[in-house]
Amino acid sequence: MEEKAPVSGEGVSEVPKNAPAWLKRLSVVVPLYNEEENIEELHRRLADVLPSTGVDYEIIYVDDGSTDGTAELLEGLALSDSHVVALSLRRNFGQTAAFAAGFDFARGDVIVTMDGDLQNDPADIPRLLACIDRYDLVSGWRRKRKDPFFSRRLPSMVANWLISKVTGVRLHDYGCSLKAYRREVIKNLNLYGEMHRFIPAVASWYGVRVAEVETTHHRRHRGSSKYGISRTIKVVLDLITVKFLQSFSTKPIQFFGLLGLGAGSAGFLISLYLTLRKLLFGEEIGSRPLLLLGILLIIVGIQLIGMGLISEMLVRVYHESQRKPIYVIKEILGQKEK
Repeated sequence: MEEKAPVSGEGVSEVPKNAPAWLKRLSVVVPLYNEEENIEELHRRLADVLPSTGVDYEIIYVDDGSTDGTAELLEGLALSDSHVVALSLRRNFGQTAAFAAGFDFARGDVIVTMDGDLQNDPADIPRLLACIDRYDLVSGWRRKRKDPFFSRRLPSMVANWLISKVTGVRLHDYGCSLKAYRREVIKNLNLYGEMHRFIPAVASWYGVRVAEVETTHHRRHRGSSKYGISRTIKVVLDLITVKFLQSFSTKPIQFFGLLGLGAGSAGFLISLYLTLRKLLFGEEIGSRPLLLLGILLIIVGIQLIGMGLISEMLVRVYHESQRKPIYVIKEILGQKEK
């Protein structure tokens, strides 16, 4: 596999004006959950903007198990507008699952995602498309964000810093749903949990080039926010998963084995120290808590190494049974017909 291209987010100061010539079809994926008050205005704005891109397009609305009139409104849009595809999930599976459903049905060369609460501005979509010719993934940056500082912006700033630090993919705004992806980036990803916000970090394994473009952010005027403290906890847990998959998905023994060797070595040294004290000075060590700690560390070290070996076998079964490659080819040049 060739060396990865830089994946840190690059700010784009001069945005080209036109979509790339190779872009023939555009898919816009919009997950919705109880957004009946915003749907008609959102669709009107999208219908005003998308024709100006000069490419064929489709709008995929994903109703994530709404309990209001969202499903009925989407059904009406699908009947009245041939560009609309409406997907209705049986229950509320979460935003990541809604995005995944939209990606599965998207047929565009480029896929744009956005929220359905009118805080993302459809007018920014051409700016993202103009940059997709030079990048594989273009992420929106809500630089002038219109959310409450302490309840939304401050936790987001901390989360963005933490995610950038842990994953090595530096973006100012991981939480912005307004993003543009080349089709080949999305088709190689499997999303779980709250992983949609980590797509730039997960995709970095494939060597994608990521850019950030400043986008407009509006206040929410209708409906209620679906974000809460529980979402923050899920993000932290998923960040641990992303870091593990990013660094050790094909070599888990290097993670568990290193921890196991560290714990086992510490336990061995503690036990050796106590043994020497017993043999050389005749000290009583049977009741010392340090002895229990040494034995515990040895046992934990053995278990961690064993867990690493089991994980190695699982990884091999996964890759070999599904013929899952451990590399990704960007392009093949000079291939001859057989």
